[in-house]
Amino acid sequence: MENKEWFAEWFDSPFYHKLYSNRDDHEAKRFVEHLVAFLALIPGQPVLDLACGKGRHSITLNACGMDVIGADLAPKSIAAAAEYSNESLSFVVHDMREVIPGKNFDVVMNLFTSFGYFDSTEDNKRVLTSIHDMLHPNGILVIDFMNATRVINTLVKEETKEVEGTTFQISRRFDGTHIFKDIQFSDSGKDFQYTERVQAITHTEFSALLDTCGFELIRTFGDFDLNPFTAESSDRLILIARKR
Repeated sequence: MENKEWFAEWFDSPFYHKLYSNRDDHEAKRFVEHLVAFLALIPGQPVLDLACGKGRHSITLNACGMDVIGADLAPKSIAAAAEYSNESLSFVVHDMREVIPGKNFDVVMNLFTSFGYFDSTEDNKRVLTSIHDMLHPNGILVIDFMNATRVINTLVKEETKEVEGTTFQISRRFDGTHIFKDIQFSDSGKDFQYTERVQAITHTEFSALLDTCGFELIRTFGDFDLNPFTAESSDRLILIARKR
């Protein structure tokens, strides 16, 4: 595929998974269990884990009794996740800007800052419109995003991380609309450089975007334990919205 968007290439790279190999699976499991309890989900409800990566949230949702589809643009991630497939848990390679044909859900979850990768805000609307189309009436959307306000105020401009023998040189910057993370490293005598780029979407901006795309924002939380959101100090921006 020529001229891949940055996330399509980077998220399917083994170095992406190496750099982020320290992600806390226990924390992710606890977060999903909190969401299941808050939303009062019952076994058998259809749930979409949109931008699922290797499926850690999907697996927990399924363990809680949900009928889950995990969808992600990265084929290698889906191949790894598919090892956990069963009758009520499946995985598909899918672009979140499109509808999954013939599938409808009670809940769509988009977790761990898996939104706002695009240059155009119109693509954000495409994502939300597709989700809206896939949700049953009064269906629920959960978006777990970085707290952009806090991230910008506490931005670590330069960092070096050593992971499993690879040294990653990381620099971060904010240009007024996007937060950039430039990642440089060498492997087997070859130099690599990737740049992550995420829109710095605030709570106010999300609220307006959700309203435009047919959602009612019903709750906002600030961390994985579902404590209240505060723009200045919360770790996360977790939005619970209902399809109108």
